[in-house]
Amino acid sequence: MRYLLTNGQMRRADEYATRQTSALELMERAGKAIADRVQELSFMGEILCVCGGGNNGGDGFVCARYLLSLNYPVTVFCNAEKFSAETERNRAEYLQLGGKIVSKMPSLGIAVVVDCLLGTGFKGELKPSAKAIIEEINTLKNQGAYVLSADVPSGLNDNGRAEYAVYADETLCIGQEKLAVRLLDGLDFAGEVSTLDIGIGVLETEKTEYAVAVEKQEVKEILPKRKRNSHKGSYGRVAIVGGSAQYTGAPYLSTLSALRSGVGYTTLFVADGIAQDYILRTPEALIERLDGDKELLFNARDFKKMHPYDAVCYGMGLGVSEEVFKGVEYLLKNYTGKLILDADALNSLAKYGSAELLIEKKCEVLITPHVKEFSRLTLKTVDEILSDSLEKAKNFANAYKVSVLLKGASTVITDGTHTFLNLTGCSAQAKGGSGDVLAGLIGGLCAQGLSVLDGGVAGSYIAGVSAEFSSEEVTEYSALPTDFIQAFTRAFKFVTD
Repeated sequence: MRYLLTNGQMRRADEYATRQTSALELMERAGKAIADRVQELSFMGEILCVCGGGNNGGDGFVCARYLLSLNYPVTVFCNAEKFSAETERNRAEYLQLGGKIVSKMPSLGIAVVVDCLLGTGFKGELKPSAKAIIEEINTLKNQGAYVLSADVPSGLNDNGRAEYAVYADETLCIGQEKLAVRLLDGLDFAGEVSTLDIGIGVLETEKTEYAVAVEKQEVKEILPKRKRNSHKGSYGRVAIVGGSAQYTGAPYLSTLSALRSGVGYTTLFVADGIAQDYILRTPEALIERLDGDKELLFNARDFKKMHPYDAVCYGMGLGVSEEVFKGVEYLLKNYTGKLILDADALNSLAKYGSAELLIEKKCEVLITPHVKEFSRLTLKTVDEILSDSLEKAKNFANAYKVSVLLKGASTVITDGTHTFLNLTGCSAQAKGGSGDVLAGLIGGLCAQGLSVLDGGVAGSYIAGVSAEFSSEEVTEYSALPTDFIQAFTRAFKFVTD
């Protein structure tokens, strides 16, 4: 598995590693590995290592020393006055070799910048001096320098947020991949990300606490298996419950998506007054009419028809109302399959009920909010959630015994014990309808036998890959959610090959 570690988790892994290998030796390995990468880049021109006084700066001094010993034109910029013991030693060795340290950032002629200013030790707000240095690094980048950050781009917090940080072309995570570069602003600041193995392993005692990056092989292993000797009843039944006069497209997208998931039966449940809009638009799907003209009117008789379905997706385009909330309440108390609560199901629950209702459920539940919807449900501000989105999602999942899929540029999927981060996808998904596509796909996968957690993991990965494939054809500007659904064919082939 590909683990993503917080700064605290990495610190503990580092401390454990120093029981067998000295901190000085680990710094030597890290600096040499960074220097090796600089050599691989084969840029012609001056190399500038920007070093702070902590261990990240020590890695930079080692890197500079190796490059200097190989006659590369290298200079160190450092304005620190205090140094860790290991960094001070490597600073001295660099100077003994004839290395040069400058106190003013060069403004021209730099081909490569190695950013070892702050690293994972940084948190909070930047000091003015650090911000000024970062500005100068970014100016050099704008002039054509290639920027290589060690561990994380300087200025990036552990939660992936940054008011101001180094814009790296490439980030080399030391020891293990850092969670920060895979969250929020980290996705834009980090550039290409790779990991340097210097002998710091993950801790067996903490493995269950680590976030895991979703990868192709894991998705391939959990996808429902197809048998030649099978029929439509072999692959489950999914109910898509959504729509209103204002949002007719949402359940349509979810239905199309479910149909492409491999599920045997897909039924669209919509208010009677808008049912005509869907006839023959999805000829492979069944249509069930619910009470209501332009919007759903709750009726236990209608909802009882959903009981035989293996999975129910509820909420897409329903609008926020007490009637929609009554549907949530009914399904939680009476339905025994796999329930995916999306969009207006969550908004209606937040407005007319509370998350406490989730505790009373008889079914397996996955909620699929974006951050604003999660804010309404948890009564926490968006900033509170983004300050530690993984922990907030895990805590909610544990408290209410549900699985949470918190949508974002990188999507968190957790049941409170196991936490995954889906990194596929692109800005093309920042369009209305993308969440409806995801909900239908997950519902179809769950109806085929996946748990709601596995359905969330596989569905978010495939939806992201589909968006990437679509964008290759028509760009991230123009790709539409309907294009993503068409690209499912290519995405499933990619995963199963």
